[in-house]
Amino acid sequence: MSKLAVPPSILDTDLYKLTMQQAVLQHFPSCQVSYRFTNRDRPHVVFSRACYESFASSVSKFNTLSLIPAERTWLSKACPFFNPQYLDFLENYRFKPDQVDIKFIPTQGDESDPQSQKGHIEITVTGPWVETILWETPLMACLSESYFAVDDVDWNYDGQEELAYEKGKTLLEAGCALSEFGTRRRRSYKNQDIVMKGLVKASQEIHGPGVLVGTSNTHLAHLHNIRPVGTIAHEWFMGLGALKGYENVHDLALDLWEQVYYPKSLLLALTDTFSSEAFYQSFVKSHERARRWDGLRQDSGDPFVYAERAREVYQTLGIDHTQKLVIYSDGLNVDKAVKLKKLTDEIGFKSSFGIGTFLTNDFKKASDGKEKSKPLNIVIKLASADGNPCVKISDEISKNTGDQATAEHIKKVFGLPSSA
Repeated sequence: MSKLAVPPSILDTDLYKLTMQQAVLQHFPSCQVSYRFTNRDRPHVVFSRACYESFASSVSKFNTLSLIPAERTWLSKACPFFNPQYLDFLENYRFKPDQVDIKFIPTQGDESDPQSQKGHIEITVTGPWVETILWETPLMACLSESYFAVDDVDWNYDGQEELAYEKGKTLLEAGCALSEFGTRRRRSYKNQDIVMKGLVKASQEIHGPGVLVGTSNTHLAHLHNIRPVGTIAHEWFMGLGALKGYENVHDLALDLWEQVYYPKSLLLALTDTFSSEAFYQSFVKSHERARRWDGLRQDSGDPFVYAERAREVYQTLGIDHTQKLVIYSDGLNVDKAVKLKKLTDEIGFKSSFGIGTFLTNDFKKASDGKEKSKPLNIVIKLASADGNPCVKISDEISKNTGDQATAEHIKKVFGLPSSA
């Protein structure tokens, strides 16, 4: 069996999982939730039983992880918005593998020879929100690493650092503010570390107008002495909607977030949980809140129309949009980021780019250096909160998740077109 894909640190996760955990600890410490895994390439991509067994075995070892004193000391300095009570909680936190249910559903192979079988993997996570919130990112990273260690082995690490360096060089020379966002769908921890070495080297050697802002991976930020970056994700809005209703979900989500983080930092709003247009309906009602929040994050839909629409929103509020930031984080590559940088400059926003899979899972097949070795397209999303279904209504229909009846209700609340 291949080496288990257990994270090297409890901080080997996206920073936004930690920032949201602190917010949940403060506001919803007793909320019970569930999460559900989706393989967006199903049924075309299947997993072997050996991959499933390696993955499940890795997950069973997550309870060995804990925040060590040196990590806590660094985290308190690098992220001063974490309060001592939360750091105490995180120091005592341990993953509970019994919160994760992993099933293998065979669709191919011989029943008499289980090891010949291939099929689908189903994953559900249940338990207190304040505990289970940390499962999403490492579970996805672990499954991807298991798949590429067991099922798809037609690749190698040759040239990965040089490739990351060249990508970083191009982006920095184009003036892009770049963050590495690739933990969840990385090929392996080893490769994400290699990519970070390439990007850091580029940032040290290329004296262009761009900047390497940091990485969403808190552990690698510590390891490479760069800034951990991340704020808020769809999960916060999804959970709030399920718990408190949808009529005022955006106002409530932003207000509760401010109670944790204002005026320290982290006021960057993700707009597309229930569609950006629904978000803007609420956003334009509070000039003072829009002024306080530093900017907006685009994560679905057409990024090339996003900045112009955001400018219209700020103009409606009488706010100078040139003092605001737009962060792009949806399926970016170098060419797309450079084009968006040029467009956003012309419109007048400050811009930043979070690039994930294109950095940490960009490979060619070893057997044919011209053919791409495709990454997995997987997600784990909040499915329920205190028994109420959680949904996401993206600016891109393929990213919609959750209960259809609840989604239709939300569309009525915000006057969005029905899919019926």
